[in-house]
Amino acid sequence: MIAAIVDIPPNVGYWLVFGLIAIETMGIPVPGETALIAAALLAHDEKLDIVVLIALAAAAAILGDNVGFTIGRRVGRRVFEKPGPFHERRLAMLAAGEPFFERHGPKAVFLGRWVTGLRIASAWLAGMNRMHWPRFLFWNALGGVCWAVSVGLGAYFVGHAFEQIVGIGGIVAAGVVTGALLMYVAWRHRPRA
Repeated sequence: MIAAIVDIPPNVGYWLVFGLIAIETMGIPVPGETALIAAALLAHDEKLDIVVLIALAAAAAILGDNVGFTIGRRVGRRVFEKPGPFHERRLAMLAAGEPFFERHGPKAVFLGRWVTGLRIASAWLAGMNRMHWPRFLFWNALGGVCWAVSVGLGAYFVGHAFEQIVGIGGIVAAGVVTGALLMYVAWRHRPRA
């Protein structure tokens, strides 16, 4: 990724990072965070401006998540409610997801920014589970800005070792989120006396 951005003029590199982050947060698995890290490393080497980079990354994250939220609200829910294979299971997932997002939506949207799989899916899930848009927008914007600043400055100041730190941190965070979701589902489906 770094080699691809290095050969591109800085003004194009900024927009490439913007595009990859926006597309990733819309729900399409592309290397948005990797592009931000690579570009921040280039900023560390004085080939890009870190302030411009962070501002564009935050804007892309917010914009992409809002598009993903809208898709989840308008299309994702209809897909889950449509009769077909696993229809009852899909409806049960929506029934469990709505109260989860009512209680924990802000945390899922904000913290999901740092978890690889959740970064791609949290906006869709929030939209599908009818999270109120103003609430989503606030926590999404706060998460997008904090994520862009923390990842951008982390790579900028720590340098190339940051790639390994983020890789390990993402795996641990994904494990914690998966474990928490499994415990929640088990708790919701426990036999009642």
